[in-house]
Amino acid sequence: MILTMKSCSSRSRGRSHAEVTAMNHSFLRRMALLAAIGFCCLAGCAEEEPETVRIGVALYQQDDTFLSTIVQNLEQQAKERETADRKLNLNIADGRGSQAAQNEQIERFLKQGYDVVCVNIVDRTAAAVLIDKARASNVPLIFFNREPVEEDLMRWDKVFYVGSDAEQSGLLQGGIVRDVWKADRGLIDRNGDGLLQYVMLEGEPGHQDTLLRTENSIKALTKAWVPVEKLANDSANWQRGQAHTRMAQWLKQIGQQVEVVFANNDDMALGAIDACFEAGMSEDQLPFVVGVDATPPALEAIAEGTLKGTVRNNASAQASAMLDLACALSAGEGLNGIEGLKNGKYIRTEYAVVTPENLDEFLP
Repeated sequence: MILTMKSCSSRSRGRSHAEVTAMNHSFLRRMALLAAIGFCCLAGCAEEEPETVRIGVALYQQDDTFLSTIVQNLEQQAKERETADRKLNLNIADGRGSQAAQNEQIERFLKQGYDVVCVNIVDRTAAAVLIDKARASNVPLIFFNREPVEEDLMRWDKVFYVGSDAEQSGLLQGGIVRDVWKADRGLIDRNGDGLLQYVMLEGEPGHQDTLLRTENSIKALTKAWVPVEKLANDSANWQRGQAHTRMAQWLKQIGQQVEVVFANNDDMALGAIDACFEAGMSEDQLPFVVGVDATPPALEAIAEGTLKGTVRNNASAQASAMLDLACALSAGEGLNGIEGLKNGKYIRTEYAVVTPENLDEFLP
């Protein structure tokens, strides 16, 4: 460019100042036009930035084994769904059992303009407040695994629930014990008194899964005329450690009388088994222990023969349903094509019985 300017300057000798000025202005205009054309070409050749869907995921407690399985499925499936045009960005927040902490995490997602927020709520009675805040920010909410009451879900048309039918899980869990009792009673009725003596390890008090699994697991037996006797029950809040403590206490009090241990989830079932081994029991002396969820540690215990059965809570299907909803909502698409969506609000996945006989179907 400097050489060209010198050339123009040399050619301008002998010309008037006005002519030289006009020539310089013309030259500069041509240079500016060429630069603009070059910039447009570069901009046209550059790749467009992919759309990023930002999904906030608020957990009641991340160290819950089943929830960690859902998170693993969410992260894996989000990567599989990414394309050159769309990225899925997950932000996982752990409420550590505190509704106040979870409220702050969700408010942060809303203020930062996330496209969708998925909530595994700490206290289901707090759902209305969260829904109203999300509505004010126009950010859809997807509750999962811990179901708010129907009245709250109806507060806004952009609120959904993904989970499963806890009643079904209880009936299936009880059915595992019923079928063994009917086929070979001696495997359970070790004292031969014709009664099924059991203890019940319950989840979080007031949680709908706790109530429904507890009630329906026994209903599956009584409807089949299996005589039962409850020896003890207590809450262990879904925790393996707490279940270990409860079971250890019962073994000291009632010992070998326990024939069946019903646990509302697998972690508590495994805690009961831990206590039995700690008390000096051999594998043959273990009571008939059943759980719910089919977590990886539970499947290992079934393979080892210590856990007699569980009921799969389909973490993969629930993660897929949440991502289906999140992607459709962020894109402003209709929800008619969402598989399994009922009443415009609910997606419920099916449970499945897992026992040593069909374990291979559920192993990774």
